[in-house]
Amino acid sequence: MTPKPLLPCGDRPFLAWLMREFIRFGVEEFVLLTGHLSAEVEARVATVSALLPRDVSIVVSREPVRAGTGGAIWHTRNHLAERFLLCNGDSLFDCNLARLLSAGASDAAVRILLREAGDTSRYGRVRLERDLVTEFSPQAGAGQGGMIDAGIYLFNRVVLDDLSPVCSLEADILPRLAARGALRGTVADGAFRAIGIPEDYVLAQREIPQLLRRRALFLDRDGVINVDHGFVGTREHFEWMPGAREAIRTATDAGWHVFVITNQSGVARGLYDEAAVMALHGWMTDEVRRAGGTIDDIRYCPFHPDGVVAAYRKVSDWRKPAPGMLLDLIRAWELDRERCLLIGDQDTDMAAAAAAGMEALRFSGGNLLEFIRPIVDG
Repeated sequence: MTPKPLLPCGDRPFLAWLMREFIRFGVEEFVLLTGHLSAEVEARVATVSALLPRDVSIVVSREPVRAGTGGAIWHTRNHLAERFLLCNGDSLFDCNLARLLSAGASDAAVRILLREAGDTSRYGRVRLERDLVTEFSPQAGAGQGGMIDAGIYLFNRVVLDDLSPVCSLEADILPRLAARGALRGTVADGAFRAIGIPEDYVLAQREIPQLLRRRALFLDRDGVINVDHGFVGTREHFEWMPGAREAIRTATDAGWHVFVITNQSGVARGLYDEAAVMALHGWMTDEVRRAGGTIDDIRYCPFHPDGVVAAYRKVSDWRKPAPGMLLDLIRAWELDRERCLLIGDQDTDMAAAAAAGMEALRFSGGNLLEFIRPIVDG
């Protein structure tokens, strides 16, 4: 018997598609909550991991008894951070998860992702006032429309105080939190696909691989995302291009991958080191997610043939105008280069895109949101 998350969906298990979506938004550690089919999940972890675009940590946590959805969390409490995401393993909501993450969870024990549905009978019903969930009901009458739980939750660890070794998240915990004003909701739009019943699974097999083979926007960094002050290697020298964060959020909302590629010869020239570049990119990515968008992945090239640091003094096929960074992202994320677009400000950017077989547009400055909006909306 195959656990539902491991059912094939296109050329890979459903779970691999699901994890890939969370990786886009910065998730690097996964805990798989399992029950009586735990051995089957454990045997497939390496297979699933090999299908992901980045290396991640995967831990399998087996419940010792049939503990319910809340009890499963209680039993894995030692693996959980102060703030963690939980999602159903048999449904996928194609939406901008940064909207949930940027809303935060400090004001509530749990913040749940919600969506509108014409028939709430299979999912229960949620009543929302602004972002406060005033009622969470696991049952609803047939044919009734309204707001429903999309199966993705942002938890503060304080919620563990409400859990017990055997309990249901939907029937016990969430209604209780709603009753005392400790449950918040974020509404999102997007396609929802579940595999819990056979007819839904048949649709998901066809639709999910098509849905998640996304268009991809590649952005040069200096001169596009930030003002090019020359060898920007630290936050102190970083100045956002007008509309840059909003542009990335708009692309994320529209369902595009967003990648950054950047030559960073300042490392080879001894002006800063790779640790500084990675710290800057980490901060930059966090700022984008706080603004409600995401940068799915970043590539940078620290090499230059005239560098003063011997370890970085060489010709590299990652340094634009060579296409190495683009090709590596295309490989890792399995992109269709005909659905890829690079936006850069230099001839080297245009040449790298041409060498990679993708389209490119030149950005000459100004407001990046105004430049990108008609592209991603179109």
